[in-house]
Parts: sequence; C-alpha cells; structure tokens
Amino acid sequence: MPKAVVVRSAGGPEVLEYSDVPSPVPGDDELLVRVGAAGVNYIDTYQRSGQYPVPLPTALGLEGAGEVIASNSSSFAVGDRVAWMSVLGSYASEVVVPASAAVRVPSSLDVELAAAALLQGITAHYLTHSTHVVKEGDRVLVHAAAGGVGLLLTQWAKARGAYVVATVSTDEKEALAREAGADQVLRYGDFASQIEKVDVVYDGVGRDTFDQSLASLKPRGLLALFGASSGPVPPLDPQRLNAAGSVYLTRPSTGAYLLDRAEFEWRAADLFGAIADGTLSVRIGGRYKLEEAAQAHTDLQSRRTTGKLLLLP
Repeated sequence: MPKAVVVRSAGGPEVLEYSDVPSPVPGDDELLVRVGAAGVNYIDTYQRSGQYPVPLPTALGLEGAGEVIASNSSSFAVGDRVAWMSVLGSYASEVVVPASAAVRVPSSLDVELAAAALLQGITAHYLTHSTHVVKEGDRVLVHAAAGGVGLLLTQWAKARGAYVVATVSTDEKEALAREAGADQVLRYGDFASQIEKVDVVYDGVGRDTFDQSLASLKPRGLLALFGASSGPVPPLDPQRLNAAGSVYLTRPSTGAYLLDRAEFEWRAADLFGAIADGTLSVRIGGRYKLEEAAQAHTDLQSRRTTGKLLLLP
C-alpha cells in the first residue's frame, strides 16, 4: 500500500504522520508517478503550521521527481522521468501529478538532483531574470545565502556579472556562500552599515532582516521579499519606501511567474541547462527517509541546514 506524510491538524513537526494511504488514481491529463525523491521547502512548514491554511487532512509536500507508472496524458508515457512542482501531496511513495505541472527530466540529470533543483531553481530564475533582471555590474544582496535558494541566487547573479553580498549565520555557511561565488559575506545584524548600497535585495528571511534590507538599497533599488523564514513582516507604511530613496518593494510568488506552459518550460529548460553546463551546482544538504519528515522540518526551521533537503520514499 502506498505511504504518505499526512497532516490531520495544524501544528509543529510532531503532527506529521507517516501512514498508509489509498492508491491514487490519475484522472484526465494526469500522471501517476512513483516518487524517487520529494523536496522539502519552507512553505511546507507554513502549510503544516496553519500559517498558510490548506484543507485538512492532507498529505504534505509540493515537489518531487520520479518515474511515470500510469499516464492519461498524450505528453508523457509510462517510464518517463518527470519532475514537478506545486502538487500538494508530494511527500508520498506515489502521487498523481497533473501533466501541466510536470516537466521531463533530461537523461543527463539524476532524479534526486531534479527533485532538489526544480522549485528552488525556478524561484532563483524568476528572481534574477524577471523580478530584477540582474546585469553586469549590479550589486546584489542575498540573505540566507547558504540555503537552497540562496546558493542558486548567488551562483546565477555571479554568472550574470553581479557583485554579490551574502548574509549567513555560521562559519560553515560562510564557506558555502564563498564557494558559490559571493564577493562579501556578513553575519546578520547591522549589515546595512557594512556594505555599499545595492541595486536589489533578495530577502527570504523576512521579519528579522526587513528593516536592514530597506536600509541597504540604493535610491530606486528593489527589495524582493520572497519568503519569511523568521516570521512575517509587520504592516508597512508606504512612506518608508519614500524615505529609503523611492525604493520598490515586491512580494513575488511562483504562480505569478509561471503564467502559462511556455513560461514554465522556458524557466525549467534554463535551469536544467545551467546545471548541465556547470553554471549552477545544486547542493543536497540532507537526505531523509519519508518517515523522517518531522526531523527534516525540525532541522530546516532550526536553520541548521544548508542546501536542499530531500525525502526519499
């Protein structure tokens, strides 16, 4: 019988329940996939805790990669290797994936690597290619630069010619950020006073870094607040953006940057190509058995981890 990690009531990591589930059945234009690896993301902790409400009970997880074992889609066949994102219930041994949410995994790419790369890689892609188009000579500030998205942001910004300032919490994470190409690495705190003003701040930390992020921007700079690992940012008086130098604030989301199939395939192809040609190196920071999902969440929220965490059914 298939297994999944189920949430029956919102709460801490202890509410994650590894249990038997009914065999999923694909509908029209859907795939049944044997999961090779499922990605763990901060948004999963928000859904588990109730910060981002989801219908309960539900299996958790939004992304993964594996092998198609049944297909009701003309776009994919049994035996194809696919990766997907934004499919709730991916912490499972088998999952139904809409064909629209799946992309084919190139033969050169390992399934675990595809699972580790897709969601965070597409996030890094739209942040550096669309939210703010990073160009030669830009100054970029990346928070949590040793995390899964942070390492990819750092590498992609460097590849596009930027000077990258990174923030991290430990010496180990500083080494990873520098390995990814960061030119300057700082600890959190009063980092704004230690750097030249930047064109863009990529902030996935939220409450603890927000004020200093605003203070780090050049006039007309952009703060891209794409996450809130330290908690949500309090309500903001727009006058603060004026006082900071007519700066811009955006709260980008993946859905808004994947408006159609063509955009999804463009970003995925760029991502997989950048991995293949060595522009990006994807760090898998932890592998856990599916039944160890609670430990993965605990480790992620403690900020003890680096790179991408995977659950392996």
